Amino acid sequence: MRSIYDLTYDEMTEMVLEHGWKKYRGDQIFRWLYRKKAESFEEMTDLKAEMIETLKSEFSIVLPKLVTRQVSRDGTRKYLFELEDGSLIESVMMVYEYGKSVCVTSQVGCNMGCSFCASGLLKKQRSLTSGEMTGQILAVQKDLDASGDRVSHIVVMGTGEPFDNYDAVMTFCRTVNHDVGLGIGARHITISTCGLVPGIRRFAEEHVQFNLAISLHAPNNELRSKLMPVNKAYPIEDLMDALHYYAKLNNRRLSFEYILLKGVNDSDACARQLAELTRGLDVYVNLIPYNEVDEHGFRTLDYKQAMVFYDKLKKLRVGCTLRQEHGADIDAACGQLRAKYEGRKSS
Repeated sequence: MRSIYDLTYDEMTEMVLEHGWKKYRGDQIFRWLYRKKAESFEEMTDLKAEMIETLKSEFSIVLPKLVTRQVSRDGTRKYLFELEDGSLIESVMMVYEYGKSVCVTSQVGCNMGCSFCASGLLKKQRSLTSGEMTGQILAVQKDLDASGDRVSHIVVMGTGEPFDNYDAVMTFCRTVNHDVGLGIGARHITISTCGLVPGIRRFAEEHVQFNLAISLHAPNNELRSKLMPVNKAYPIEDLMDALHYYAKLNNRRLSFEYILLKGVNDSDACARQLAELTRGLDVYVNLIPYNEVDEHGFRTLDYKQAMVFYDKLKKLRVGCTLRQEHGADIDAACGQLRAKYEGRKSS
């Protein structure tokens, strides 16, 4: 049975019209779901009884089930959710000065195979529907309601490759952005890709206001191919061509995500190559402390070491930020909590 959360606002309107109901009923249902946070059709008290029965017979209205939650000293919350088919996924809520940001998973497992990432410890089983992504936000918001807080920012940067699930991800972004939906501003929503060039070009042609982030992590083909197998299919030259195409069509700032791996991608040569890549683009580099994953053996830089690399980039006139560390005392890396939980189940 299809989830009611899979329907966009326009699809909801089409659905009510197909049933011979007044057009405004679609708006009513959408508001019940996203403004009033109804978790059953019976809660939609201004709908007729026969409408409720029809909705119950055609749609499910189920949020992801919370399996466990970890809370860090810095306020980061890591959620392990179970979907209707029993699949396990993770979401992370991070606290910033500007608000509460939720990192959303787009696939069950990941096939991109990045050598430093916990997401790839469990291979892709399937892509999520837009409703399953929306459900993550609603479930986290339900947890935040107790303290009167709200989700203000979203990053599609959890387990999975968003552009390998392009249509569902874009539908999700439009739903949470809709002013009758959760009303999260388009410029507060970021989609991160490891570099699927066809997806970047398609995204460029949509002319949307959602932010685009590139998981770069290495500034040359030799190193990036070792860290990220996707680079063998779409090397840096092809990736940069696609990004210049995006910039030409949209005139929007890009961001490069760059996880700091000790002794791997923090050399003077890497800094110079990164500066060369960014030349001519409106881009900033988001330097990210690495959440260490025992299975991979990479180590992170401490704050002083990270600042050395940051200073190198600044001297080379690269716009960059050093992201504050989140959830170092919990299983904060993408896929880490799920992999640990699955390991316990099978042992």
